[in-house]
Amino acid sequence: MTALQALGGLGLFLLGMIIMTDGLRTLGGDSMRAALMRFTHSPFTGAATGAISTAILQSSSATTVAAVGFVGAGLLTFPQSLGIIFGANLGTTITGWLVALLGLKLQLGELVLPLVFVGAILKLFARDKVSAVGYALAGFSLIFIGITQMQLGMSGMQGLITPDNLPEDTWLGRIQLVGLGVIATVITQSSSAGVAATLTVLYAGAIRFEQAAALVIGMDIGTTVTAAMAVIGGTIEARRTGLAHLF
Repeated sequence: MTALQALGGLGLFLLGMIIMTDGLRTLGGDSMRAALMRFTHSPFTGAATGAISTAILQSSSATTVAAVGFVGAGLLTFPQSLGIIFGANLGTTITGWLVALLGLKLQLGELVLPLVFVGAILKLFARDKVSAVGYALAGFSLIFIGITQMQLGMSGMQGLITPDNLPEDTWLGRIQLVGLGVIATVITQSSSAGVAATLTVLYAGAIRFEQAAALVIGMDIGTTVTAAMAVIGGTIEARRTGLAHLF
């Protein structure tokens, strides 16, 4: 039952991410696309644009795939895309910080329950931007409800998931954990979900910090797969952009 509760919490987290991303994309999707092309005059402005876009859209894949598409269409140069790619990889860490600073310590799961209702009402009865705000608010609340459920599930699995059950803390063991992180992200198509689950297990004391760090590194590598698939059949510049994202 604890495993089912943890899986259900992860599902709520993923659902919240999807809903919030859709709402935020409706609110700022067009603006983000315009900003990607407008504010890329230097590596610094490109990185800032990529980070802000990813933090708002809650999807580094959306930002990097857009950058790859713009490079392929000749709207951005390869050097301009590098700043956006770098910024997107910084912006995607926002979710992990939300989990670490708010989700695990403040126990917001029950406090945000009314916000799900408010968001649903706005989505059903409001229009245009206000409706999108309600959708994003409901998704944001579901994220913390999911984190709370994962914590409750993980707390009962301390005897099942232990540092000894994972690869040893050697170079080979850490490489294996990185590989597990890559596989987890490729399967779920969300590094944020994997990072949230890893932080929850670490907070419960089921794994060590070094093991969690190796898993997270693998998840960050795994999130480059989406952009890698987007460059198939693309121009040389687009393929260079996808490869730069991997590096």
